[in-house]
Amino acid sequence: MPTPDFAAHRNALLAALPKDEAVLLLGSPHHLRNGDAEYRYRPDSDVYWLTGWTDPEVAVFVRHGEAPITMFVQAKNREREIWTGFRPGPNGAEDDFGADEAFEYADLPEELPDLLVGIRALHYAFARDSEMDELVMGAIARARRSVRKKGDATPDTFHGLSTLVHELRLRKHPAEVDVLREAARITAVAHTAAMGASAVGVNEFSIDALIDHTFRREGGNGAGYTNIVAGGANACVLHYIVNNQPLVDGDLVLIDAGCEYGFYTADVTRTFPVNGSFSEAQAEVYNWVIRSQFAAIDEARAGRPYTAMHEAACRVLTEALIALGVLEGDVDELLEEEAYKPYYMHGTGHWLGMDVHDVGLYVADGSPRPLEPGMVVTVEPGLYFATDDDDVPERLRGIGIRIEDDILVTADGPENLTAAIPKTIEEVEAACAAGGVI
Repeated sequence: MPTPDFAAHRNALLAALPKDEAVLLLGSPHHLRNGDAEYRYRPDSDVYWLTGWTDPEVAVFVRHGEAPITMFVQAKNREREIWTGFRPGPNGAEDDFGADEAFEYADLPEELPDLLVGIRALHYAFARDSEMDELVMGAIARARRSVRKKGDATPDTFHGLSTLVHELRLRKHPAEVDVLREAARITAVAHTAAMGASAVGVNEFSIDALIDHTFRREGGNGAGYTNIVAGGANACVLHYIVNNQPLVDGDLVLIDAGCEYGFYTADVTRTFPVNGSFSEAQAEVYNWVIRSQFAAIDEARAGRPYTAMHEAACRVLTEALIALGVLEGDVDELLEEEAYKPYYMHGTGHWLGMDVHDVGLYVADGSPRPLEPGMVVTVEPGLYFATDDDDVPERLRGIGIRIEDDILVTADGPENLTAAIPKTIEEVEAACAAGGVI
């Protein structure tokens, strides 16, 4: 099964890290769901990206020297392992996770001051965990006291992780793309199954459960974010996650769901008819949205500014709103006024990777950053017409349509990682007609 090349990630970080700078990454804590019941643990994306470590209570310190990767991990503890499972411990961190040296996690306060000596700038996510912030600042203070008479450097400059680590994460290595391809494959199976299983009277929660079941059955971690299964006018609520209403004859159902595989997630939206056949009005809106998506995807090319995708989508959607009788006027003037916003109120996409809204800056030197090979973006235009909007022709009210795919920027042009999921009207209606069981 595909896995990221963690050694390549470590080498890339060390190559980009100045000699007198260091990076400190901390694992995610356990979170309680309620009472003493914990959520299923999901590792911190930065820690996993660098090491592949999946357990809590972990810190990773990166600097140049004889031991560039220092890890602090859960101690071996037979009693705790009986309850919660095997712990690799410090030896496992060195043998299997790329650590040049490893300590027990409890040793972090004692060891960190020495590691900080000789470091002028520290890359660390301040203001995320106040308790850990206090530990780090205390370690810096101790390091400064220890070198006061020696003149060695200690951190006096601090960077967030976005300036280095997240820029590296933004550009996906080939092995990461392979993981994303598997996430896309599983997502395709789930969306196609949902189209076949949807029918009049089926509840949104049944489709939601089918999607989750398919993600896990096919080998995924589960959903990369909370599934949206929105029948009828619920699709006009952008982040609708209640998922508890019956599907109604003549309505559309919008599903926004992506499988997380190997801690990398897909992010896909499809909209299709509950009864298997688009009405004339639904098909008209759908074809405009799909046309806008094709225009936006064509802009997902190396060297093009990130905003070009959104601009292309907005132009087609403004043309659509004129053709549908919602807006009147000149396309360019309406674009300048952002007259489309009541009906298309969100962006056309975002970075994608380990996080559904993945890390990486959208602006460089004050301008939209150009796309580069290895970047992965979603492209997700839509049109939404509220049921109570009297400015919209009655035949359109209650229609909400979004179409979203995951696009890899390559030197040869955009590659749609989720192209296998039915999307044209003919493909969607065929998938709905194929049937399925819940």
